[in-house]
Amino acid sequence: MILANILQSLSGTLNSVFVGQMLGTRALAAVAGVFPIVFFFIALMIGIGAGASVLIGQAWGAHEPHKVKAIAGTALSLGLLLGLAVALFGGTFTRAMLGALGTPADVLPMALGYARMMMLAMPGLLVFILFTQLLRGVGDTVTPLYALLLSTAISCVLTPAFIRGWWGLPQLGVTSAAAAAIISFVCALAFLAWFLRRRDHALAPDLELLKALRIQPRLLRLVVRIGLPTGVQMIVVSLAEIVLLGMVNGFGSDATAAYGAVNQVVNYVQFPALSIAITASILGAQSIGGGRAHLLGAITRTGLKLNVAITGSLVLAGYLFSRHLVGAFVTSAPVLEIAQTLLHIMLWSSVVFGFSSVLSGVMRSSGAVLVPTAISVLCIMLIEVPSAWLLSRHFGLNGVWMAYPITFASMLALQASYYRLVWRGKKIERLV
Repeated sequence: MILANILQSLSGTLNSVFVGQMLGTRALAAVAGVFPIVFFFIALMIGIGAGASVLIGQAWGAHEPHKVKAIAGTALSLGLLLGLAVALFGGTFTRAMLGALGTPADVLPMALGYARMMMLAMPGLLVFILFTQLLRGVGDTVTPLYALLLSTAISCVLTPAFIRGWWGLPQLGVTSAAAAAIISFVCALAFLAWFLRRRDHALAPDLELLKALRIQPRLLRLVVRIGLPTGVQMIVVSLAEIVLLGMVNGFGSDATAAYGAVNQVVNYVQFPALSIAITASILGAQSIGGGRAHLLGAITRTGLKLNVAITGSLVLAGYLFSRHLVGAFVTSAPVLEIAQTLLHIMLWSSVVFGFSSVLSGVMRSSGAVLVPTAISVLCIMLIEVPSAWLLSRHFGLNGVWMAYPITFASMLALQASYYRLVWRGKKIERLV
């Protein structure tokens, strides 16, 4: 799971390296400035995938493969419809969204081209993300890893090829990364279809799954009941990032480029924490489906210990090699200094973030999503954004990053309180 999540972001990271090193700081700022918009549109899909994977996990734990495909068919149908809506909306209002973010004028033309291409790519990208989540619901983390290896390899080759115009390809400038991403995940989807059918996989696109590609109201209600709060949480996170990016943009394009570099490093440190939380949620759902809810405590404890060992080790490495890590994305000395300082301010809090994610993941496996999600949303709305604004007034750009540790610590305290005082006393039952 950790390797797959790292690979899922590696393509974007390497694209940022290619763009920053081959096209310069302004091009990197253009790509970084589009990230919160793209994240906003995939947030709801992540929520749908989370809800569907919990249901699939419970059905798989109960040894009901036909129900697994029925759930997958409903989720994929909904995902495709949402992807088409995102492409239409995002492609139409791209300029307005970038303008609302306060994108610096010197990077707006490049950001506009990159954002429009990414919006058009959304249907395929969202279905790909959703399908990998569904596979994890049945405990298959290897097939998504193979698909992501293929996608990353194709993207790594095509991005510099489009930038330089190698092999007769058109020179696409900053949109090279978006064009390479589109081709890479289309190839990955084709590979998934072939590979799963060849292995007679539980989620292979066979006749039964094709017949299940329709929205079944009962299953849709369950997917939405679990997934919508998670999607709302992701949307709130993305909106908060958009607000924070607007604050960062106010400090100039160097600050925007530093924001992009820091986000890349932090993403890799937080991937293990997210991977452990997702795994805990899937194992919890399968245990509940199989009538073994007594394993939830052991799953939680193991997840917390793994977070200390793995995320903690990466945090330590991040501090020791911060200059080299940030230097992979930026060539400007002033931007490098800014990014390194920002990384030092908040990197340690990734361990705290991991603890909170594991607790909420285990609770989500039982269908308890409203309170854990409400805690996360309120911490973001009432703590992260206001504290970033206030601290930026006193400490400048550094103040924006000081808000992250404050928010993660508050989130952990509240999630842990609900987990120990309320959730552990509830009766755990199957949902499907």
